[in-house]
Amino acid sequence: MSEQIRANSKELGQKAVAALEKNRFHAAFYDTAQEAVEQIISMIPSDATVGIAGSWTVQQLKLVELLEERGNTIFCHHKPGLTPEEVLETRRKQLTCDVFLTGTNAIIADGRLVNTDATGNRVAAMIFGPKKVIVIAGTNKIVESFEEAEERIRMTAAPLNNKRLNRPNPCVNTGHCMDCQGPTRLCNVTTVLHKRPPASDIHVLVVGEALGF
Repeated sequence: MSEQIRANSKELGQKAVAALEKNRFHAAFYDTAQEAVEQIISMIPSDATVGIAGSWTVQQLKLVELLEERGNTIFCHHKPGLTPEEVLETRRKQLTCDVFLTGTNAIIADGRLVNTDATGNRVAAMIFGPKKVIVIAGTNKIVESFEEAEERIRMTAAPLNNKRLNRPNPCVNTGHCMDCQGPTRLCNVTTVLHKRPPASDIHVLVVGEALGF
């Protein structure tokens, strides 16, 4: 990353953090993913149960492996080999875990979080349930408006996540959302967190690198 890009990412990230804090989220900026990972590990007690969203950012940072090595109990519904019943039960456990780790589809520059889900377990856990929610986002997720957040989801997050999950939906071939109507559709629930809900402990870690989709 060039010095100019790094400086611009830092400026965007710090402004987003200030806006998130104004909206009562706990927020902080980290220059690198490694710094963010170290902070995340320090925020999670070694005996905590940890729910893992279906997040490419979390997978990129190898957080599941790090926490499992340390001995944390992990609720990860996308582990290979789980039956449909086990996947559903794991998703339910994520709603009452000690710590929930997730990415976000978009951060609006005014401090709102926008997410689109297939099943809804991720956005449900972000809103209420876990004792602590940790959201990790690269500065590539920052947009200026709700309309840009929707566009980002339609043009980037949805098609790439469909490809990652091998879903037979039109956006895999077109490269952008086609508002498909089939049973394998991923874009079923969209939420906007305007402010931190008062009964939820939400921490947003903004990283000055491109992370996730």
